[in-house]
Amino acid sequence: MSSIRGDLERQLRRQSMWLKDSWLWLLETKILGSEYRTASDVTALDVGCGPGFVMEVLAQVMDAKGVDIDQDMVNSCTMRGLEAVKGEGERLPFEDDSFDLVYCSFLLLWVENPVTVLNEMKRVSKKWVVCFAEPDFGARLDYPDDLASLTQLIFKGIMKDGGDPFIGRKLRALFSECGMQAEVGIHPGIWGTDKLRIESEDEWKWIEMTVDVKENPAKFEQLKAVWSDALDNGTLFQFNPVFYAFAKK
Repeated sequence: MSSIRGDLERQLRRQSMWLKDSWLWLLETKILGSEYRTASDVTALDVGCGPGFVMEVLAQVMDAKGVDIDQDMVNSCTMRGLEAVKGEGERLPFEDDSFDLVYCSFLLLWVENPVTVLNEMKRVSKKWVVCFAEPDFGARLDYPDDLASLTQLIFKGIMKDGGDPFIGRKLRALFSECGMQAEVGIHPGIWGTDKLRIESEDEWKWIEMTVDVKENPAKFEQLKAVWSDALDNGTLFQFNPVFYAFAKK
């Protein structure tokens, strides 16, 4: 596995670990309700499943399979006993009404036309369309104030890679364009100092994947130093809102 692929999969695994309890809570209290007790009978499709970390979490309560445009990601799923096929979110290789619930996570920020993907998710779903996680980097908060420019660097890097750093705030509008009235919320996600210390190294590896460090290496090192000092003296604060949205078809 290449270093870049390894860093990407590590980040995807981190995201699934942060959010798994919230996802299961959403399924039990907001989405499946009374069906949750027999949720193993609920069929689900993970669109843009990546290496399958979200499927691993949700497979304990649903019969989930995945689809991804990247064959290596599909292979990663199947090597760990997960069912996945290659396919595009814009043209899902399934018949209408194939699954009880169709979901994605950290996908819409990377697709060229999220409405097309959501419409496809709606087409192959019998009941529910769910975005379990879409971030809004434009609303990211970093403190001390000297870290404010870090947000600018991050969403500039995401846009350079073809992503939409503001996708989280658009979820209700995107569902509406597809003829669905979505309930939208935000996952809890403010880390304490101990959690920041644990996550700090991997957080900066992700930032280095996202930001064009070569554009201004001195600025980047300055920001790392400010972060490190604030972490040491207990003043560091970081929050990036991650939204969810779901609708009944």
